[in-house]
Amino acid sequence: MPPETAHHAAMLVIRALGATPAVAPAVRAITTRRGRRTTAMGLELPTPFGLAAGFDKNAVGLRGLGALGFGHVEIGTVTAKAQPGNPRPRLFRLPADGALINRMGFNNDGAEVVAARLARLRRRGGLPVVGVNIGKSRVTAVEDAADDYRTSARLLAPVADYIVVNVSSPNTPGLRGLQELDLLEPLLAAVLAESGGTPLLVKIAPDLEDDAVRHIGALADRLGLAGVVATNTTIRRDGLRTPADRVEAMGAGGLSGPPVAARSLEVLRLLRETLPPTATVISVGGVMTAADVRERLAAGADLVQGYTGFLYRGPGWAASLARV
Repeated sequence: MPPETAHHAAMLVIRALGATPAVAPAVRAITTRRGRRTTAMGLELPTPFGLAAGFDKNAVGLRGLGALGFGHVEIGTVTAKAQPGNPRPRLFRLPADGALINRMGFNNDGAEVVAARLARLRRRGGLPVVGVNIGKSRVTAVEDAADDYRTSARLLAPVADYIVVNVSSPNTPGLRGLQELDLLEPLLAAVLAESGGTPLLVKIAPDLEDDAVRHIGALADRLGLAGVVATNTTIRRDGLRTPADRVEAMGAGGLSGPPVAARSLEVLRLLRETLPPTATVISVGGVMTAADVRERLAAGADLVQGYTGFLYRGPGWAASLARV
């Protein structure tokens, strides 16, 4: 079964699990009962481990995902304007590496629709902590990016527990250029002004140079952001077990899973050295086991996320990682 088809099939089951608001919280109490309760950004979480953006793009499986044991779920990436994403196939497995390559292209229902859906879900209750990852609409020019992000923040901040500004996906032309400080500072300041009291973080790429990581960390601190999410997928392909010709045939996209783990951990340590203890660092990239979660927490992460492991290891994965 193609990976994206399998993803949609899994989401149907997850949505069914969360269909009754009273059931999902009861199941979540069981799957997270041995988790390490934690606080981040003023939020109480049953476990520091959560689901990274990319799996539930449109907030359709939140109760079911919480029931599986995720302490928080980051939805998205959501853009101001609905968009279909890139042509299929756009998601590829690399089983020899336990990895994925994706070039999804921010396929989502758009900020207005997702915000309305989240508002309805919150009225019914039973949700885990929900972060919303926002990105630039593909049709929006880079010079108009700030207004595009502001639109998403204005609609989504009132129904989110936290907001993440995604400037690091490799699958939207020009997006990673927004990590340049002269572009990033006014962008983050504009989104921060639109977010009200909702905690705001920025998500960065693993491919940044060390100094760039430090500079963005310092910028986040100076502007008063809640923290940083590190890291997104990588465009690098070195060190893979999968034959190079097969990898090349898959084409462009972001690589996730174990191959990005070492760099993700390095970036975490750089950020923890740069940011004050009060800032939140969410570590993501190559987290597959409970030992990986413990390593990230020991290195200074406040929260840890995974995604690729969920697609490889199935519905019991989150509960096994909640027990750290």
